[in-house]
Amino acid sequence: MSLAKVHSRACIGVNAPLVQIEVHLANGLPAFNVVGLPEASVREARDRVRSALINSSFEFPAKRITVNLAPADLPKEGGRFDVAIAIGIIVASGQIPVEQLDDYELLGELGLDGTIRGVNGVLPFTYAAFKEHKRVIVPTENVQEARLVDGAEVLSARRLVDVFHHLIGQKTLPIEPPIVIPQEVHYSFDMQDVVGQSAAKRALEIAAAGEHNMLMTGPPGTGKTMLANRLLSILPMMTDDEALETAAIYSVCGKPVDPQNWRQRHFRSPHHTSSAVALVGGGSVPRPGEVSLAHNGVLFLDELAEFDRRVLDVLREPLESGSVCISRAARQAQFPARFQLIAAMNPSPTGAIDDGRSTGDQILRYLNRISGPFLDRIDLQIDVPKLPQGCFNEQVAERGESSEQIRQRVERARRMQLARANKTNAQLSNQELERYCPLLAEDQRFLQNAVEKLGLSIRSYHRIIKVARTIADLDNHDNIQHQHLAQALSYRAFDRLLAQMAG
Repeated sequence: MSLAKVHSRACIGVNAPLVQIEVHLANGLPAFNVVGLPEASVREARDRVRSALINSSFEFPAKRITVNLAPADLPKEGGRFDVAIAIGIIVASGQIPVEQLDDYELLGELGLDGTIRGVNGVLPFTYAAFKEHKRVIVPTENVQEARLVDGAEVLSARRLVDVFHHLIGQKTLPIEPPIVIPQEVHYSFDMQDVVGQSAAKRALEIAAAGEHNMLMTGPPGTGKTMLANRLLSILPMMTDDEALETAAIYSVCGKPVDPQNWRQRHFRSPHHTSSAVALVGGGSVPRPGEVSLAHNGVLFLDELAEFDRRVLDVLREPLESGSVCISRAARQAQFPARFQLIAAMNPSPTGAIDDGRSTGDQILRYLNRISGPFLDRIDLQIDVPKLPQGCFNEQVAERGESSEQIRQRVERARRMQLARANKTNAQLSNQELERYCPLLAEDQRFLQNAVEKLGLSIRSYHRIIKVARTIADLDNHDNIQHQHLAQALSYRAFDRLLAQMAG
């Protein structure tokens, strides 16, 4: 009787919990059983492992083989355990010393000829193993992704026999060096590409500095989408921790992670026909949605009023909590979803309010597709009007500052926020607002009167203060002043439009 234990990891959400593969060889009729809550793709490993061992010139033991994937109550899926199971059989049959496996965690799917194929979720696997001070052996196909974890000892193998030779010390697999990641990100677009719209550019700068959600309302062709696309060019680059979090989500989804754009924030723009599951994630095996793919980046919803109202309302909880919990009967997964929402829409179903093609009732029904609780979570609401006549004759004078100039102010404001509260202004809690954003008595009365007149909620009241705090940071002021509150209140265009149409 022989027993071997090999270490690997499952993929649950963006986490990689440890899985111990126990292989037991016993006398009796030849059999190959896999236990420990395996799904069909894991149970099929029996045939892949048997063929891979035989075609790699190993002797497949004619014994009763039991493979236990512990812990037994953790769901396992995919072919990620194939290499670990095969090595476990080789160790249990006495061909590799058991102690050689203590420092390694193995990952990879086997082909019938013994080749090792790539799998999803290599980045969370490598990072979790690194924290436990383990060396990892991954498929060569996934090595670029694994090398993104700075400090991890990553070895790659193309064939099962390469892993065997390394473990017995016959031919050592080289340790892959970490990837050199560029410290700067270069964009092919700039804020100077947008002619005019200085007020919208200023609002976009405030949104970038405080990580505020923003809604742009205006007729077709005024530059709303163009402005939203250029938000990335004025946002600070992600920190290494933020980049690692974001890359882990893409790794789980099987999407390529580009080391050259490692610290560039992602810009996701789903179509307005997207379902609620597509936005927040789901499925029988929970997978991330657009809100998680936009983690630490921007989620842009163009033609906002064309989205189904119920689909938009599922965004309310992620906008507040910064995460999504997908629960199914058999399993549960939690994905990070701290994104910046930028939305754009027309003020009427025909494009413009003054085009004479829509009645007041039609416009109000169109605007009411956006629910009040959803609007409450949008800090900045701006109007993007048509450009005045003759502006194209003065393009040079109307182009304004470059993205680099704006980004310098944004980064300075972000540093002030992180030094003050270790988070951006948009993430401040109500208690932190009282601590970091005190108002003078007359300013507080002014804001309360304005909120009552516009019919806003307490949440909107707090968000106006957060925007005012960001404006003060951009102006390099320690305290919120009256003009900062007044400017923050001016960014409530949609609320004023609704009040106008309702009146």
